[in-house]
This record gives sequence, structure tokens and C-alpha cells, in this order.
Amino acid sequence: MVQVRVAGVALDSTGQHVILLKPITELPGSGSILPIWIGAQEATSILVAVENAPTPRPLAHDLMRSMVISLGAQVTAVEITRIEDGTFYAEVSLAAGSAVHRLDARPSDAVALASRTAAPIFVDDAVLEEAGVPDTLVEEDEEQRLAEFKEFLEDVDPDDFRG
Repeated sequence: MVQVRVAGVALDSTGQHVILLKPITELPGSGSILPIWIGAQEATSILVAVENAPTPRPLAHDLMRSMVISLGAQVTAVEITRIEDGTFYAEVSLAAGSAVHRLDARPSDAVALASRTAAPIFVDDAVLEEAGVPDTLVEEDEEQRLAEFKEFLEDVDPDDFRG
């Protein structure tokens, strides 16, 4: 397993959201990066957590974090465990008392929860080898994405997230 961090959330050329996971030991613009395509709401939730942006009401992942804490548990790790037919799989590890629970999760939900609980995120070596791509991001790209996200937050309407 390789520990990673959220390097960013981007839009691909078709307008789909992609979370970018980067090994913590590698510098931006070097090594590899793992892109995982996710939904728009999950992308927003991850960005809100990473940027510590305030929301008028708790998002679903805020509720998950509150439930875990209320039950006396702790998110100890998130792992992207495998990729099958282009679908990524993840697990969330919870410690509750002396018990450890491993829960199946979508990577987007797992990363959103980890981003709220400061739990480490890991990617299986085989997943990174199979789906990782060379990191060509530069600081300007990250700054531009941050500016676009801040603009998004100014214009977002809470009704956009109602089911």
C-alpha cells in the first residue's frame, strides 16, 4: 500500500469530475498520480472538506463523520483496494473499542470521509501500477482549480444538493 493525498479535483475534457490522488512521498509534477472519476456531488463534498469551506447545512459525508464520532468509533484508514473492469473499490477501516471493522465503500465516499476525519488514505500498489498516470500537474494548475472552486462556492445554491 502507498499512502496518498488528495492532489486535486478536476474536470476532464468531457466535463466529468476526477479526483487526483498523489503518493505523499512524491513532489507535484513528478512520479505518478491516480485519477478516479467520481460524481459531481462527491467532488464538491471532497473539495469542501479539503478546503475547509463552510456549508449552510451538513453534507452527507459530514453526517457520516458525526455518526462515527457519536458511536465512539474512529476512521483509522481508507484504502483503494482494487480495480476491476475499470471500477475502483475501497474500504473504510473503523475502530470501535477493541473491534476493527472494514466497510466496503466507493472510493469517492471513502476519500470524502477521510478528508473530514484526517484518516490516512492508501492505494494498493497494484492499483497504482495499473491505473496511475505520470504526474504532469504544475502549481499554476492547482492555483487555477482553487480559484475556480472558490468561484463555484460563491455561486452554489444549497438547492443544488437536494435529492
